[in-house]
Amino acid sequence: MGYTISICGKGGTGKTLLAGLIVRYLVSHKKGPILAVDADPNSNLGEALGVVPDASIVSIVDEFSGERANLPSGMTKPAYLEYKIEESIVEADGFDLLVMGRPEGPGCYCYVNELLRGIIDRLTKSYPFVVVDNEAGMEHLSRRTTRSADTLFIISDYSAVGLRSAKKILELAKELEIKIGEPYLVINRVTGDLERLRDEIENLGIRLIGSIPEDQGLAEISIQGRSLATLPERSPIVKAVWTICESSIDKDPIG
Repeated sequence: MGYTISICGKGGTGKTLLAGLIVRYLVSHKKGPILAVDADPNSNLGEALGVVPDASIVSIVDEFSGERANLPSGMTKPAYLEYKIEESIVEADGFDLLVMGRPEGPGCYCYVNELLRGIIDRLTKSYPFVVVDNEAGMEHLSRRTTRSADTLFIISDYSAVGLRSAKKILELAKELEIKIGEPYLVINRVTGDLERLRDEIENLGIRLIGSIPEDQGLAEISIQGRSLATLPERSPIVKAVWTICESSIDKDPIG
């Protein structure tokens, strides 16, 4: 069974940044093959990793809905749909990418979420590590897109409001009885001393595994449309995420 690393947090806190650099860490440390799952409808993980997916689960489901009569002979609808979804997985250097996508119009996510859960459950058996970049906020938890995680990173920005949002996410995960091996807090875009947030951090009740500093280098690659792979290893952001991984993922015996 694969080791699942799930990243969640409110919008704009840097979930995709953390997910992308965790994938990069695992690849560079020969932990692969890794399955990167973009479960955020905004679908930015591919860009962060420098790969372009041809299709998403949602686009396949939408297309399939209009082609029910064109099933290959002898293949059931669920089997054919799963085949098409697995065919959409992008194979890159050291990792594969699966994208959920965004539904067209005000449709229900329920069927797509159920598909994603089932596929992730099966695919985790084929990959040593699975990294899931979740939807912003708590919707993915209430719909149980995330049902379990060996490591759960809750990321917050450098503010008391962000930390309170992180606490709500953790509380909801506990209410829904989501199986979490180790939950960790990560604070992003830190520009000063964490001491002023000590009370809020301690109130969360989970371990602060590390912080990521504000870095102009990240702004530059965003402006130029480059992937996180172009950040040099000397970058303060890369160094910070490496330290986080070494203190959390690599401490596990499977590492």
